[in-house]
Amino acid sequence: MDGPHKFQFAIDRGGTFTDVFARCPGGKVRIMKLLSEDPANYKDAPTEGIRRILEEETKLAFPRDCPLNTNLIEWIRMGTTVATNALLERKGERIALLITRGFRDLLHIGNQSRPKIFDLEIQMPDVLYEEVIEVQERVVLQREDCGLPKDPCIKSFVGSTGDSLEVWEPVNLEQLKVELLGVLSRGIRSLAVVLMHSYTWSEHEHQIGELARSLGFTHVSLSSEVMPMIRMVPRGYTACADAYLTPCIQRYLDGFSNGFQNRLKDLQVLFMQSDGGLTPMHSFSGSRAILSGPAGGVVGYAITTYNHDHPQPVIGFDMGGTSTDVSRYAGEYEHVFEAITAGISIQAPQLDVNTVAAGGGSMLFFRSGLFVVGPESAGAHPGPACYRKGGPLTVTDANLCLGRLLPDYFPRIFGPSEDQSLSKDDTLRMFQELTAEINLFQSERMGTGESLTVEEVAMGFIRVANEAMCRPIRSLTQARGHDTSRHVLSCFGGAGGQHACAIARSLGMKSVFIHKYGGILSAFGMALADVVHEAQEPCSMVYNANSYRYLEEHIAALEKQCIEELQKQGFHRSQIDSEPFLHLRYEGTDCSLMCSSKGYPATADSCRVGDFRKAFCYRYMTEFGFTIPSRNIVVDDIRVRGTGSTGIRCESCIKPSGQPARVETVTKCYFEDGYKDTSVYLLQELACDHTIQGPAIIIDKNSTILVEPNCTATVTEYGDIQISVGSEHQRPIGTELDTIQLSIFSHRFMSIAEQMGRILQRTAISTNIKERLDFSCALFGPDGGLVSNAPHIPVHLGAMQEAVQFQLRNLQDDLKEGDVLLSNHPCAGGSHLPDLTVITPVSTQ
Repeated sequence: MDGPHKFQFAIDRGGTFTDVFARCPGGKVRIMKLLSEDPANYKDAPTEGIRRILEEETKLAFPRDCPLNTNLIEWIRMGTTVATNALLERKGERIALLITRGFRDLLHIGNQSRPKIFDLEIQMPDVLYEEVIEVQERVVLQREDCGLPKDPCIKSFVGSTGDSLEVWEPVNLEQLKVELLGVLSRGIRSLAVVLMHSYTWSEHEHQIGELARSLGFTHVSLSSEVMPMIRMVPRGYTACADAYLTPCIQRYLDGFSNGFQNRLKDLQVLFMQSDGGLTPMHSFSGSRAILSGPAGGVVGYAITTYNHDHPQPVIGFDMGGTSTDVSRYAGEYEHVFEAITAGISIQAPQLDVNTVAAGGGSMLFFRSGLFVVGPESAGAHPGPACYRKGGPLTVTDANLCLGRLLPDYFPRIFGPSEDQSLSKDDTLRMFQELTAEINLFQSERMGTGESLTVEEVAMGFIRVANEAMCRPIRSLTQARGHDTSRHVLSCFGGAGGQHACAIARSLGMKSVFIHKYGGILSAFGMALADVVHEAQEPCSMVYNANSYRYLEEHIAALEKQCIEELQKQGFHRSQIDSEPFLHLRYEGTDCSLMCSSKGYPATADSCRVGDFRKAFCYRYMTEFGFTIPSRNIVVDDIRVRGTGSTGIRCESCIKPSGQPARVETVTKCYFEDGYKDTSVYLLQELACDHTIQGPAIIIDKNSTILVEPNCTATVTEYGDIQISVGSEHQRPIGTELDTIQLSIFSHRFMSIAEQMGRILQRTAISTNIKERLDFSCALFGPDGGLVSNAPHIPVHLGAMQEAVQFQLRNLQDDLKEGDVLLSNHPCAGGSHLPDLTVITPVSTQ
């Protein structure tokens, strides 16, 4: 393909490394990886990466202490973890919260979620604000069933949702001014404003915003602008996060701009948002920047892996040093609209990325007869044991022990002086000590005479780590009604290639795809991404014939807003697409699903935009297995996503070699049935006519790919790796104790119990269940004994076992799969009379 006339840069500024993808004039591609923080050598990593590439490619001098000339640059696209790190480390801006009088502790109380209910010492996350000002104002919703007499002196208004409101008390601006000046005098310059019904009537918040800015506050986040959604607690958290993080982002952007002539005013600079779309630098805000880096990876694999001609859904698998991110793409991006990061619930569109604390640096433990991987990580310092800095055993060490990592092909950057190779000796010594401990435990505690070898122990930890990484993939697929085995596994990140075949095989997947830029796919994805502008407004109408016209008019208005905004950024109308969504739920439930009408054309019984009812019911049935036809469907929000297509593609074909692939060397690699001769290849030497039979290792500059036995790797026309995953020899599982199998199945059973709880909470109508989370879910064995319980209310768990065993004693001969028993009597094992125990037998045959 023809190359650009100027330099194009796509950059992912991560917490540890900054990845740079550059297209040079003529089409040459440059890849660069450098430390995100290196104050001894440069002020800003992205600027330094651009400077180095310009200097090396043009042979001109670009001094570090001078702003870069932008005449040679066409555009810059970036993702950054600045917002995420500030939130995780609590290093954001000092802020104050302004909230309706009487609700000063609302965000401190939060909701009833208890993510670590069994911890002996639970640390409550700190709130982001330092001070609270209670605003004297009150707006209330009018209700038909309200018993209070109507005051004729009180004015009524109709909000943006169509609800009628009454202003009982206007904002006391004089009193508020005094309190704001006090906050200002104490050095706080950023505010979050959260008033009770501002999502539908924002006048009071705008009055406060104007006052605060006139007094000298540098940033004011109004909840009605940041995310105008109904629930006050997540809306308040989101406004606080925006006020806390946006000034940090602006400071970073100011520093970045200072590294270029004219402060980038004559250059297109776009930043990746959490929803997978690019936005101009001046529009980049804190609440939409949490997944800025990972979003680039999702866009990268979605565009390069998914085939629209032969659609097969894709699972993105991004395995790094401390954690693994998984996501799903089936022709359109999957978003969530409320997610918790660092204890803060943020209500903003984000790509649905699930994270598990298992990565290359995850530490290995043997605890109470179980193999445990993570969540603790060795980090970059001291790092894994093989880094020669006295670190602990990690997943990376297990791969090294089994011969899956080759020290000779790693840079010599390890040890105290950072000039040595990986140390396999240190890894083997520590595994020998751990193996002796495990064998001693088995012989003394369990009476098991068979001893495990070092390789069997390392392999056991790999299998447990793989199972931990399978859990979020099952949550994205099986828990939502999708068949996991019908997906392609798209693997990227530095550590994922060593585990891809095993994970795909465990999940029944037949194909693995690894992009040639897999080590920097987040940066590459930003080069391919489109510009996105979204418009959203709340709604509280029932979806029926009476609301169709209202919905059509408001969708049209939001579409016009998106199109006009993208046209201002230089897009022609033919480059712009818009897609409307309705946020729908059953009346009385809290589970809202953002539904598009794509694929559901309008009918006589739907609005003209499309049949949203049919779309909602299909998705609800897919995820939960039932619908509630007797209940009204309520519209919570109207949303339009406008996309400006850049049409940029950065793929170029490679030529066939006409020769067999050259084997770099042959090494010994350990698999389930022992050591096997394993051929080693260099990715840069492979051509599109090469096929590689497993076992094999393919080495790239940024990653190592393991092709397991019964798997076949082929090189695509673009130089990517496609692996066909064959079946594995099935090992019989007996009744004798196996600590590795026990560890694996504990993950699987826990995953089932957790999925039960999530579906119960999302579909519940009872406030006790959906908000107070007053429930427990567990699995029991054939004798009624507890097998696995999710981290729910402990008081139920002991009683549940009694209830199950009581029913087994009395009904065992009559129970069959599909039966549902409901018990609430203390004599039948319930903890106390109000508790309801639902029991369903499941056949394991």
